[in-house]
Amino acid sequence: MKVAREARSAAVVINAGSRRGAAAPELAVDTMRRAGVPISSVHNVLSGAELAETLDRVVADGHDLVIVGGGDGTVSCAAGRVAGTGVMLGVLPLGTANDLARTLEIPDNLADACAAVADGKVVDIDLGRANGQPFLNVASVGLSVGVTEALSPRLKRHMGPLAYGIATLRAYARHRPFRARLEFPEGDHEPMELENLLQVAVGNGRHYGGGNTVSPTAGIDDHTLDTYAILGAPIRDHVKIARLLKDGSFVEHDRVYHLTSRRVRLVTEPPLPVNLDGEIATITPTDFTVQRNAVHVVVPQSSNSASFDGPGAASGPSV
Repeated sequence: MKVAREARSAAVVINAGSRRGAAAPELAVDTMRRAGVPISSVHNVLSGAELAETLDRVVADGHDLVIVGGGDGTVSCAAGRVAGTGVMLGVLPLGTANDLARTLEIPDNLADACAAVADGKVVDIDLGRANGQPFLNVASVGLSVGVTEALSPRLKRHMGPLAYGIATLRAYARHRPFRARLEFPEGDHEPMELENLLQVAVGNGRHYGGGNTVSPTAGIDDHTLDTYAILGAPIRDHVKIARLLKDGSFVEHDRVYHLTSRRVRLVTEPPLPVNLDGEIATITPTDFTVQRNAVHVVVPQSSNSASFDGPGAASGPSV
């Protein structure tokens, strides 16, 4: 199976605005070149628009390996650009949460992550879509949007992963309940009408929110979406649920609904913004689908998070 040093040509794209991105480029590039990765171009970007334009350009230039440094939003943007192309994606976790790296068992240490890119194996993972927009970890409405809005760059820079706890407390104090309808176009579940909601989330990967787990069975290579809805409740119940977020067992709480499906449509009252891997990118109503085996990504040889199904596997827009 291919490793990164066997690529014809590699490009490095680093979000210099991510928590650890400003100091990363020189060290990362030097480390990977010494390990034999054929890096022919390096790009530092500072905005989302510049990131998308740069990724489109390096893919059009014919690089068969694109190494992206940044947080989960940066990597999801890159995954959406290379999905279905066969271009390999390398990941340098330089953000605050780095949940995709956690899912794929990519080291948080930059030097170790560079070594994983150079010596790792290639797997193909699923990509979620929300109204066509890509996400790798989780898409959600409700409390998580308030958390994202409360996560200022200054808070993330100074507090690191602890910023999520602080932002969650702030968002919880301001939260307003909402109503939602979940529809399942493939008919595998009956539609659900829910009210007094704290949050609805649709997971493609396994981890989100700085190390929380979508569910005990969730994976980024299982070709399904995990949908959960948390109902409003007394604060003591939400504290109990919060204590179970790390291992995903919160989905068994009686104030939580949890279903798996390959397609789901979310309609809310009122219409609400949707958080995709830490970026507010669309609004409800939202159609969620999963693009199977869409992204070829380099992971450590020891990672058991995903496998390589190969060119015969389904990788179209959705299944």
